Amino acid sequence: MRILLVFIITLAGITTVYFMSQPEEKPLKIFNPVDVEPELVDKSLLRKGIGHKIQNFSFTDQLGKKFGSKEVKNKIYVAEYFFTTCGTICPKMNLQMHRVHQEFKKNSNFEILSFTVDPEADTVQQLFSYAEAHDANHQAWHFLTGNKTDLYNLARKSYFVLKPAETRNQGDIGSDFIHTQYFVLVDKQARIRGYYDGTDEKKVDLLIHDIHLLFKEK
Repeated sequence: MRILLVFIITLAGITTVYFMSQPEEKPLKIFNPVDVEPELVDKSLLRKGIGHKIQNFSFTDQLGKKFGSKEVKNKIYVAEYFFTTCGTICPKMNLQMHRVHQEFKKNSNFEILSFTVDPEADTVQQLFSYAEAHDANHQAWHFLTGNKTDLYNLARKSYFVLKPAETRNQGDIGSDFIHTQYFVLVDKQARIRGYYDGTDEKKVDLLIHDIHLLFKEK
């Protein structure tokens, strides 16, 4: 009996030492405008190095309801810019975003926000059809449309995911700005915590990992 007791105490000690010796994962970086490619940032924010947060916003979702910063207050979410008629990078992006959606769609403290860059074409009805085609839970994955200027200002002054048209690539829709392929991870304090290539499965694996990590933050 004494030998068994000594064995149990020794095993418990080894287990404790093992877990205490494992390195803790570093907190995710907090991104500010100076950390992002200058061409993605509105000129008024280029030198801002601390304290950046996503500005307040309100748009209309695929159900015709108002949805904005109030609805994601104290929540973790991922944002992207896309358009429903895009036949190049957007299908790849939203195939990967669907993976994120499947992982967290039952978590009421997590949301996905997909902002259109083409609000003239992406009406509420169009976004609803697109959401249905992507098997979206309408309470967890929000496809948003609204005033084009407001959508673009939010992208340039908050998320930093629109490039000027002179840097045209496959995301172009013939407008003054073109969207990138990046997903933006935002924490409960409305701070940017990461950018992830939405066309790259491994980068989206990292995004899913980092979302779980954010939920562990105090």
